[in-house]
Amino acid sequence: MARFIGRRNKKLFWLAPIAPLISFVLSTFIVYISRADEKGVNIIKHVKKGLNPSSTHQLQLHGQHVGETAKIGLICAVIALTEAIAVGRSFASIKGYHLDGNKEMLAMGCMNIAGSFTSCYVATGSFSRTAVNFSAGCKTSVSNIVMAVTVLLCLELFTKLLYYTPLAILAAIILSALPGLIDIPEACYIWKVDKLDFLACIGAFLGVLFVSVEIGLLIAVSISFAKILINSIRPGIEVLGRIPRTEAYNDVSQFPMAISTPGILVIRISSGSLCFANANVVIERILKWVTEEEDKLIEETARGSVKAVIIEMTNLMNVDTSGIIALEELHKSLHSRGVQLAIVNPRWLVIHKLKLAHFVDKIGKEWIFLTVAEAVDGCVSSKFADT
Repeated sequence: MARFIGRRNKKLFWLAPIAPLISFVLSTFIVYISRADEKGVNIIKHVKKGLNPSSTHQLQLHGQHVGETAKIGLICAVIALTEAIAVGRSFASIKGYHLDGNKEMLAMGCMNIAGSFTSCYVATGSFSRTAVNFSAGCKTSVSNIVMAVTVLLCLELFTKLLYYTPLAILAAIILSALPGLIDIPEACYIWKVDKLDFLACIGAFLGVLFVSVEIGLLIAVSISFAKILINSIRPGIEVLGRIPRTEAYNDVSQFPMAISTPGILVIRISSGSLCFANANVVIERILKWVTEEEDKLIEETARGSVKAVIIEMTNLMNVDTSGIIALEELHKSLHSRGVQLAIVNPRWLVIHKLKLAHFVDKIGKEWIFLTVAEAVDGCVSSKFADT
Protein backbone atom coordinates (compact mmCIF):
# COMPACT_ATOMS: atom_id res chain seq x y z
CA MET A 1 0.00 0.00 0.00
CA ALA A 2 2.80 2.41 0.86
CA ARG A 3 4.49 1.77 -2.49
CA PHE A 4 1.20 2.34 -4.33
CA ILE A 5 0.47 5.57 -2.44
CA GLY A 6 4.01 6.82 -3.01
CA ARG A 7 3.67 6.32 -6.76
CA ARG A 8 0.30 8.03 -6.95
CA ASN A 9 1.25 11.03 -4.82
CA LYS A 10 4.70 12.50 -5.45
CA LYS A 11 4.59 14.45 -2.19
CA LEU A 12 4.48 11.16 -0.28
CA PHE A 13 7.54 9.70 -2.03
CA TRP A 14 9.11 9.13 1.38
CA LEU A 15 6.35 6.75 2.46
CA ALA A 16 7.56 3.74 0.48
CA PRO A 17 11.17 3.81 1.79
CA ILE A 18 10.08 4.28 5.39
CA ALA A 19 7.24 1.73 5.27
CA PRO A 20 9.42 -1.27 6.28
CA LEU A 21 10.64 0.57 9.39
CA ILE A 22 7.10 1.65 10.32
CA SER A 23 5.85 -1.91 9.84
CA PHE A 24 8.71 -3.23 11.94
CA VAL A 25 8.02 -0.84 14.84
CA LEU A 26 4.23 -1.26 14.74
CA SER A 27 4.34 -5.06 14.60
CA THR A 28 6.80 -5.22 17.50
CA PHE A 29 4.62 -2.87 19.55
CA ILE A 30 1.43 -4.82 18.78
CA VAL A 31 3.03 -8.13 19.79
CA TYR A 32 4.28 -6.55 23.02
CA ILE A 33 0.98 -5.06 24.14
CA SER A 34 -1.10 -8.07 23.08
CA ARG A 35 1.35 -10.73 24.31
CA ALA A 36 0.91 -12.49 20.98
CA ASP A 37 4.09 -14.46 21.58
CA GLU A 38 2.23 -16.42 24.24
CA LYS A 39 -0.45 -17.32 21.67
CA GLY A 40 1.89 -18.89 19.10
CA VAL A 41 3.44 -15.93 17.25
CA ASN A 42 7.14 -16.60 16.68
CA ILE A 43 9.40 -13.75 17.80
CA ILE A 44 13.13 -13.02 17.65
CA LYS A 45 13.53 -13.24 21.47
CA HIS A 46 16.91 -12.57 23.03
CA VAL A 47 19.58 -10.90 20.90
CA LYS A 48 23.11 -10.80 22.29
CA LYS A 49 24.24 -7.26 23.00
CA GLY A 50 27.39 -5.74 21.50
CA LEU A 51 29.89 -6.88 18.91
CA ASN A 52 31.59 -10.26 18.71
CA PRO A 53 34.94 -10.40 20.50
CA SER A 54 38.10 -11.31 18.61
CA SER A 55 38.46 -15.02 17.90
CA THR A 56 41.90 -15.07 16.29
CA HIS A 57 43.25 -17.12 19.19
CA GLN A 58 40.78 -19.90 18.26
CA LEU A 59 42.10 -20.36 14.72
CA GLN A 60 43.53 -23.86 14.19
CA LEU A 61 45.39 -24.87 11.05
CA HIS A 62 46.16 -28.40 12.20
CA GLY A 63 44.13 -31.34 13.40
CA GLN A 64 41.92 -34.07 11.98
CA HIS A 65 39.12 -31.74 10.88
CA VAL A 66 41.16 -29.25 8.81
CA GLY A 67 40.73 -31.17 5.54
CA GLU A 68 36.98 -31.56 5.99
CA THR A 69 36.66 -27.90 6.94
CA ALA A 70 38.58 -26.87 3.82
CA LYS A 71 36.23 -28.89 1.58
CA ILE A 72 33.16 -27.41 3.23
CA GLY A 73 34.67 -23.94 2.96
CA LEU A 74 35.32 -24.41 -0.76
CA ILE A 75 31.72 -25.51 -1.38
CA CYS A 76 30.41 -22.57 0.67
CA ALA A 77 32.59 -20.18 -1.32
CA VAL A 78 31.40 -21.48 -4.69
CA ILE A 79 27.73 -21.31 -3.68
CA ALA A 80 28.11 -17.89 -2.04
CA LEU A 81 29.93 -16.38 -5.02
CA THR A 82 27.47 -17.86 -7.51
CA GLU A 83 24.49 -16.60 -5.55
CA ALA A 84 25.99 -13.15 -5.05
CA ILE A 85 26.90 -12.69 -8.71
CA ALA A 86 23.51 -13.98 -9.89
CA VAL A 87 21.61 -11.68 -7.53
CA GLY A 88 23.90 -8.73 -8.27
CA ARG A 89 23.57 -9.09 -12.04
CA SER A 90 19.79 -9.44 -11.78
CA PHE A 91 19.50 -6.10 -9.99
CA ALA A 92 22.20 -4.57 -12.19
CA SER A 93 20.16 -5.39 -15.30
CA ILE A 94 17.09 -3.81 -13.70
CA LYS A 95 18.94 -0.64 -12.80
CA GLY A 96 21.02 -0.56 -15.97
CA TYR A 97 24.56 -0.59 -14.56
CA HIS A 98 27.56 -2.89 -14.98
CA LEU A 99 28.67 -5.36 -12.34
CA ASP A 100 32.34 -6.38 -12.17
CA GLY A 101 32.38 -10.00 -11.01
CA ASN A 102 36.10 -9.95 -10.13
CA LYS A 103 35.70 -6.95 -7.84
CA GLU A 104 32.64 -8.55 -6.22
CA MET A 105 34.61 -11.73 -5.47
CA LEU A 106 37.56 -9.75 -4.11
CA ALA A 107 35.29 -7.66 -1.88
CA MET A 108 33.49 -10.72 -0.49
CA GLY A 109 36.78 -12.53 0.09
CA CYS A 110 38.28 -9.63 2.05
CA MET A 111 35.01 -9.22 3.95
CA ASN A 112 34.88 -12.87 5.02
CA ILE A 113 38.57 -12.95 5.95
CA ALA A 114 38.08 -9.91 8.18
CA GLY A 115 34.83 -11.30 9.57
CA SER A 116 36.41 -14.65 10.41
CA PHE A 117 38.58 -12.93 13.05
CA THR A 118 35.41 -12.22 15.05
CA SER A 119 33.58 -15.53 14.43
CA CYS A 120 31.39 -13.82 11.85
CA TYR A 121 28.91 -15.89 9.86
CA VAL A 122 30.01 -16.54 6.24
CA ALA A 123 28.53 -13.61 4.35
CA THR A 124 27.68 -13.08 0.70
CA GLY A 125 25.64 -10.72 -1.45
CA SER A 126 22.39 -11.06 0.47
CA PHE A 127 19.33 -11.50 -1.70
CA SER A 128 17.00 -10.46 1.10
CA ARG A 129 19.01 -7.34 1.99
CA THR A 130 19.36 -6.40 -1.67
CA ALA A 131 15.62 -6.84 -2.20
CA VAL A 132 14.85 -4.65 0.81
CA ASN A 133 17.25 -1.94 -0.40
CA PHE A 134 15.72 -2.12 -3.86
CA SER A 135 12.22 -1.86 -2.45
CA ALA A 136 13.24 1.11 -0.27
CA GLY A 137 14.59 2.97 -3.30
CA CYS A 138 18.29 2.93 -2.36
CA LYS A 139 20.52 4.21 -5.16
CA THR A 140 24.15 3.96 -3.97
CA SER A 141 26.40 2.03 -1.59
CA VAL A 142 25.88 4.74 1.02
CA SER A 143 22.76 2.77 1.99
CA ASN A 144 25.05 -0.07 3.13
CA ILE A 145 27.03 2.35 5.30
CA VAL A 146 23.82 3.64 6.86
CA MET A 147 22.67 0.07 7.39
CA ALA A 148 25.96 -0.94 9.04
CA VAL A 149 25.89 2.04 11.39
CA THR A 150 22.27 1.32 12.23
CA VAL A 151 23.03 -2.32 12.98
CA LEU A 152 25.93 -1.31 15.23
CA LEU A 153 23.72 1.12 17.14
CA CYS A 154 20.97 -1.45 17.47
CA LEU A 155 23.40 -4.09 18.75
CA GLU A 156 24.77 -1.69 21.33
CA LEU A 157 21.60 0.10 22.44
CA PHE A 158 18.37 -1.51 21.25
CA THR A 159 18.76 -5.27 21.51
CA LYS A 160 16.22 -5.44 24.32
CA LEU A 161 13.65 -3.70 22.13
CA LEU A 162 14.03 -6.40 19.47
CA TYR A 163 12.85 -9.16 21.78
CA TYR A 164 9.19 -9.00 20.69
CA THR A 165 9.80 -8.48 16.97
CA PRO A 166 7.74 -11.11 15.10
CA LEU A 167 9.51 -13.17 12.46
CA ALA A 168 6.49 -12.72 10.20
CA ILE A 169 7.19 -9.01 9.68
CA LEU A 170 10.77 -9.77 8.62
CA ALA A 171 9.44 -12.24 6.04
CA ALA A 172 6.81 -9.73 4.91
CA ILE A 173 9.42 -7.02 4.31
CA ILE A 174 11.40 -9.38 2.08
CA LEU A 175 8.38 -10.79 0.25
CA SER A 176 6.96 -7.35 -0.41
CA ALA A 177 10.03 -6.58 -2.48
CA LEU A 178 9.72 -9.70 -4.65
CA PRO A 179 6.80 -8.76 -6.94
CA GLY A 180 8.85 -5.93 -8.39
CA LEU A 181 11.54 -8.44 -9.40
CA ILE A 182 9.16 -10.54 -11.52
CA ASP A 183 9.37 -9.17 -15.05
CA ILE A 184 6.77 -10.99 -17.16
CA PRO A 185 7.47 -9.01 -20.39
CA GLU A 186 11.17 -9.95 -20.10
CA ALA A 187 10.21 -13.63 -19.66
CA CYS A 188 8.04 -13.42 -22.79
CA TYR A 189 10.94 -11.81 -24.65
CA ILE A 190 13.30 -14.64 -23.59
CA TRP A 191 10.70 -17.20 -24.74
CA LYS A 192 10.54 -15.60 -28.19
CA VAL A 193 14.32 -15.35 -28.57
CA ASP A 194 15.60 -18.62 -27.09
CA LYS A 195 13.50 -21.48 -25.70
CA LEU A 196 16.41 -23.04 -23.79
CA ASP A 197 17.18 -19.72 -22.09
CA PHE A 198 13.52 -19.52 -21.09
CA LEU A 199 13.73 -23.06 -19.69
CA ALA A 200 16.75 -22.05 -17.59
CA CYS A 201 14.88 -18.93 -16.43
CA ILE A 202 11.79 -20.90 -15.37
CA GLY A 203 13.94 -23.58 -13.74
CA ALA A 204 15.77 -20.99 -11.66
CA PHE A 205 12.50 -19.27 -10.73
CA LEU A 206 10.73 -22.46 -9.62
CA GLY A 207 13.83 -23.78 -7.83
CA VAL A 208 14.24 -20.60 -5.81
CA LEU A 209 10.49 -20.32 -5.17
CA PHE A 210 9.85 -23.85 -3.92
CA VAL A 211 13.25 -25.03 -2.64
CA SER A 212 16.14 -22.58 -2.18
CA VAL A 213 18.38 -20.11 -4.00
CA GLU A 214 21.11 -22.75 -4.28
CA ILE A 215 18.80 -25.28 -5.96
CA GLY A 216 17.45 -22.63 -8.31
CA LEU A 217 20.96 -21.63 -9.36
CA LEU A 218 21.95 -25.29 -9.76
CA ILE A 219 19.00 -25.91 -12.08
CA ALA A 220 19.75 -22.82 -14.19
CA VAL A 221 23.47 -23.61 -14.42
CA SER A 222 22.76 -27.25 -15.33
CA ILE A 223 20.39 -26.24 -18.14
CA SER A 224 22.89 -23.67 -19.39
CA PHE A 225 25.69 -26.25 -19.46
CA ALA A 226 23.38 -28.68 -21.26
CA LYS A 227 22.73 -25.98 -23.86
CA ILE A 228 26.47 -25.47 -24.34
CA LEU A 229 27.01 -29.23 -24.73
CA ILE A 230 24.20 -29.50 -27.28
CA ASN A 231 25.67 -26.65 -29.32
CA SER A 232 29.12 -28.26 -29.10
CA ILE A 233 27.91 -31.70 -30.13
CA ARG A 234 25.80 -30.36 -33.02
CA PRO A 235 27.82 -27.45 -34.44
CA GLY A 236 26.69 -25.22 -37.25
CA ILE A 237 27.80 -26.46 -40.68
CA GLU A 238 26.78 -24.49 -43.76
CA VAL A 239 26.95 -25.02 -47.51
CA LEU A 240 28.18 -21.79 -49.13
CA GLY A 241 27.44 -20.25 -52.48
CA ARG A 242 28.68 -17.13 -54.27
CA ILE A 243 26.50 -14.03 -54.04
CA PRO A 244 25.88 -12.75 -57.61
CA ARG A 245 28.10 -9.88 -58.77
CA THR A 246 30.37 -10.27 -55.70
CA GLU A 247 33.24 -12.43 -54.50
CA ALA A 248 31.46 -13.16 -51.19
CA TYR A 249 30.34 -16.67 -50.29
CA ASN A 250 27.44 -17.11 -47.83
CA ASP A 251 25.06 -19.76 -46.57
CA VAL A 252 22.76 -20.91 -49.38
CA SER A 253 19.90 -21.54 -46.94
CA GLN A 254 20.06 -17.94 -45.76
CA PHE A 255 20.73 -16.47 -49.21
CA PRO A 256 18.72 -18.43 -51.81
CA MET A 257 20.24 -16.35 -54.61
CA ALA A 258 23.71 -17.71 -53.81
CA ILE A 259 25.22 -19.65 -56.71
CA SER A 260 27.02 -22.96 -56.22
CA THR A 261 29.88 -23.90 -58.51
CA PRO A 262 29.18 -27.27 -60.19
CA GLY A 263 31.52 -29.97 -59.00
CA ILE A 264 32.77 -27.93 -56.03
CA LEU A 265 31.22 -28.15 -52.57
CA VAL A 266 32.03 -25.21 -50.27
CA ILE A 267 31.37 -25.84 -46.56
CA ARG A 268 31.82 -23.59 -43.54
CA ILE A 269 32.30 -24.91 -40.00
CA SER A 270 30.63 -22.37 -37.70
CA SER A 271 31.70 -24.04 -34.47
CA GLY A 272 34.51 -22.47 -32.47
CA SER A 273 36.16 -25.83 -31.91
CA LEU A 274 36.52 -29.10 -33.78
CA CYS A 275 36.94 -31.61 -30.98
CA PHE A 276 36.08 -35.11 -29.83
CA ALA A 277 32.49 -34.06 -29.08
CA ASN A 278 31.58 -32.90 -32.59
CA ALA A 279 34.27 -34.10 -35.01
CA ASN A 280 32.43 -37.23 -36.13
CA VAL A 281 29.18 -35.31 -36.63
CA VAL A 282 30.95 -32.75 -38.81
CA ILE A 283 32.70 -35.36 -40.97
CA GLU A 284 29.57 -37.49 -41.39
CA ARG A 285 27.53 -34.48 -42.48
CA ILE A 286 30.18 -33.40 -44.99
CA LEU A 287 30.33 -36.89 -46.52
CA LYS A 288 26.53 -36.97 -46.65
CA TRP A 289 26.47 -33.66 -48.54
CA VAL A 290 29.12 -34.93 -50.94
CA THR A 291 26.98 -37.97 -51.71
CA GLU A 292 23.84 -35.87 -52.14
CA GLU A 293 25.67 -33.40 -54.39
CA GLU A 294 27.00 -36.23 -56.56
CA ASP A 295 23.52 -37.72 -56.92
CA LYS A 296 22.18 -34.29 -57.86
CA LEU A 297 24.88 -33.75 -60.50
CA ILE A 298 24.32 -37.19 -61.97
CA GLU A 299 20.58 -36.57 -62.26
CA GLU A 300 21.05 -33.14 -63.83
CA THR A 301 23.90 -33.83 -66.24
CA ALA A 302 23.90 -37.60 -66.57
CA ARG A 303 27.61 -37.38 -65.79
CA GLY A 304 29.96 -35.56 -63.50
CA SER A 305 30.49 -35.65 -59.78
CA VAL A 306 31.98 -33.61 -56.93
CA LYS A 307 35.66 -32.99 -57.70
CA ALA A 308 36.62 -30.75 -54.74
CA VAL A 309 35.45 -30.00 -51.21
CA ILE A 310 36.45 -26.64 -49.74
CA ILE A 311 36.23 -26.21 -45.96
CA GLU A 312 36.09 -22.59 -44.75
CA MET A 313 37.66 -22.42 -41.25
CA THR A 314 37.47 -18.73 -40.40
CA ASN A 315 35.24 -19.37 -37.37
CA LEU A 316 37.22 -22.39 -36.17
CA MET A 317 39.31 -21.26 -33.21
CA ASN A 318 40.81 -24.57 -32.10
CA VAL A 319 41.15 -28.21 -33.07
CA ASP A 320 42.21 -31.14 -30.91
CA THR A 321 43.70 -34.53 -31.80
CA SER A 322 40.24 -36.07 -32.33
CA GLY A 323 39.40 -33.27 -34.75
CA ILE A 324 42.66 -33.79 -36.66
CA ILE A 325 42.04 -37.54 -36.88
CA ALA A 326 38.53 -36.84 -38.19
CA LEU A 327 39.96 -34.49 -40.86
CA GLU A 328 42.45 -37.19 -41.88
CA GLU A 329 39.61 -39.70 -42.21
CA LEU A 330 37.68 -37.19 -44.29
CA HIS A 331 40.69 -36.67 -46.55
CA LYS A 332 41.15 -40.43 -47.03
CA SER A 333 37.47 -40.91 -47.81
CA LEU A 334 37.42 -38.05 -50.30
CA HIS A 335 40.70 -39.12 -51.87
CA SER A 336 39.34 -42.62 -52.46
CA ARG A 337 36.48 -40.99 -54.39
CA GLY A 338 38.83 -38.80 -56.37
CA VAL A 339 37.77 -35.65 -54.55
CA GLN A 340 40.34 -33.02 -53.56
CA LEU A 341 40.14 -31.42 -50.10
CA ALA A 342 41.00 -27.70 -49.72
CA ILE A 343 41.14 -25.50 -46.61
CA VAL A 344 40.38 -21.79 -46.44
CA ASN A 345 41.66 -19.25 -43.92
CA PRO A 346 42.54 -21.45 -40.91
CA ARG A 347 43.48 -19.59 -37.71
CA TRP A 348 47.10 -19.59 -36.58
CA LEU A 349 46.53 -22.11 -33.78
CA VAL A 350 44.59 -24.43 -36.10
CA ILE A 351 47.15 -24.40 -38.94
CA HIS A 352 49.98 -24.79 -36.40
CA LYS A 353 48.43 -27.99 -35.04
CA LEU A 354 47.68 -29.26 -38.55
CA LYS A 355 51.32 -28.74 -39.48
CA LEU A 356 52.55 -30.56 -36.37
CA ALA A 357 50.23 -33.47 -37.21
CA HIS A 358 51.57 -33.46 -40.85
CA PHE A 359 48.04 -33.01 -42.14
CA VAL A 360 49.14 -30.06 -44.30
CA ASP A 361 51.73 -32.29 -46.00
CA LYS A 362 49.05 -34.86 -46.77
CA ILE A 363 46.68 -32.48 -48.56
CA GLY A 364 49.44 -30.26 -49.97
CA LYS A 365 50.33 -26.68 -49.09
CA GLU A 366 48.97 -25.50 -52.43
CA TRP A 367 45.46 -26.47 -51.26
CA ILE A 368 45.38 -23.97 -48.40
CA PHE A 369 43.88 -20.63 -49.45
CA LEU A 370 43.19 -17.26 -47.90
CA THR A 371 39.68 -16.76 -49.32
CA VAL A 372 36.91 -18.98 -50.66
CA ALA A 373 37.02 -17.19 -54.02
CA GLU A 374 40.71 -18.06 -54.41
CA ALA A 375 40.02 -21.66 -53.44
CA VAL A 376 37.21 -21.97 -55.99
CA ASP A 377 39.37 -20.44 -58.73
CA GLY A 378 42.19 -22.79 -57.81
CA CYS A 379 39.93 -25.83 -58.00
CA VAL A 380 38.33 -24.72 -61.26
CA SER A 381 41.70 -24.16 -62.92
CA SER A 382 43.11 -27.47 -61.73
CA LYS A 383 42.66 -30.86 -63.24
CA PHE A 384 40.40 -31.87 -60.37
CA ALA A 385 37.62 -29.50 -61.32
CA ASP A 386 35.84 -30.89 -64.33
CA THR A 387 33.19 -28.32 -65.12
